[in-house]
Amino acid sequence: MAKEVKNVEYGLEKIFEGAQDFLPLLGTDYVEFYVGNAKQSAHFYKTAFGFQSEAYAGLETGVKDRASYVLRQDKIRLVLTTALKSDSPIGEHVKKHGDGVKVVALWVEDARSAYEETTKRGAKSFMEPTVEKDEHGEVVRAGIYTYGETVHMFVERKNYKGTFLPGYEKWESDYNPAPTGLKFIDHMVGNVGWNEMNTWVKWYEDVMGFENFLSFDDKQIHTEYSALMSKVMANGNGRVKFPINEPAEGKKKSQIEEYLDFYEGPGVQHIAVATDDIIKTVSDLRSRGVEFLSTPPDEYYKAIPDRVGAFDHEVKEDIRKIQELGIMVDADEEGYLLQIFTKPVEDRPTLFFEIIQRMGARGFGAGNFKALFESIEREQAKRGTL
Repeated sequence: MAKEVKNVEYGLEKIFEGAQDFLPLLGTDYVEFYVGNAKQSAHFYKTAFGFQSEAYAGLETGVKDRASYVLRQDKIRLVLTTALKSDSPIGEHVKKHGDGVKVVALWVEDARSAYEETTKRGAKSFMEPTVEKDEHGEVVRAGIYTYGETVHMFVERKNYKGTFLPGYEKWESDYNPAPTGLKFIDHMVGNVGWNEMNTWVKWYEDVMGFENFLSFDDKQIHTEYSALMSKVMANGNGRVKFPINEPAEGKKKSQIEEYLDFYEGPGVQHIAVATDDIIKTVSDLRSRGVEFLSTPPDEYYKAIPDRVGAFDHEVKEDIRKIQELGIMVDADEEGYLLQIFTKPVEDRPTLFFEIIQRMGARGFGAGNFKALFESIEREQAKRGTL
C-alpha cells in the first residue's frame, strides 16, 4: 500500500523504502516534444535556455516523415520533432495539443523486461521492443502510453557508443550560446482531468511500481478563486518523480482547467530542471528573454527568515537578490529549496518550466503554493481565462 503523507516531506531513504523493484530506472533519458517547427524551436531553446546542439535526424539522414533536433545541457536532453507531411500523426498531435511533450523516455538496463513487466500489469503498448543499430552499436527501445497521449519510452543503451540513437547524426553548429547552469530533470508534472488523479496514481503504483509519497488536497492548494489536488509519484530509487495534478472546485477556473482546455486533454504541465546556482541561472535566463511569473509581494520575502528558521535552517542567499529575481523559498526538515516558474513557453497557456535549487529539501515547495498560484491567476486574468 502506498504511503499517504500529508504536509511532511521525508528523506528519500524513508520515502522509497517500500517501493517495488520490478522496474529499475536509471533516470530520465530524454524528453521529446512534438512541435510545429523543430528548427525554430531548437534555436529558441539554444538561445533562451542555453542548450547545445547534439544530434539531428531528417531528410539528410534518410528519415522521410519527420525532422528531429537533439539538444543537451549537462544531463538534460531534449528532442524537438516536427512532421514533414500533413498526414503525419506528429502533425495531428501538434494540431490538437500545440507544441508539447509527447515522450518521457526512461533510461533502463533492460528495455524488453521493462516493456514486459509493465504491459503484463495493464499498460497499453505504444511500441514493442525494437532494436536499432548502426556502426556505433545498438539501442533497444520500447514504449507504453501513460495519461492522455503521453508516452513512456524505455531506452536501453548499454551497447551503444554513438551520439544519441541510430538514425541520428552529430549536429555541428557554429551557434552555441553558453549554458545557463541547468543540470538535470528534478521532476515532471502531469495534469489529468476531473477525478482522474487517483486513477493515474493507481496506474503508476500497479503498472510501474511507483509510490505515492506526498499528497496535497484542495484545502492545502487553493486561493480565493481556484484550487487543485496533487499527488507525487516516485520510483524505487527516487530518481524519477512524477507529480500528478487534477482540478478542484473553486470560484473561478483553475490553472489545471485552463491547461486541459488549451492542451485539449491530459499532458505534461511542466518540467522542473535543477541548478546549483539559481541566482546566476535565473539572471542569465532573464537576460536571454525567458519570462517568469510575477514576483510575490514584499510580505512574502519579509517572512522567509521566519518560515525557513522554523525548520532550524538559514537561507544563505541574499534575500534582496532573491526578491529582485522573483525566486521563491520553502523549507522542510531536511533543508530548504529555491524555485521559480517560467510563463508558458508557447502561445497556448500549457507547458512551462520550473527552475529549482535544492539546499537539502526533498519537497516541492508546499509553502509557496499560494503565492505561486496567485501569480498564475494574475496571468490567467490577463488572458481572460480565470
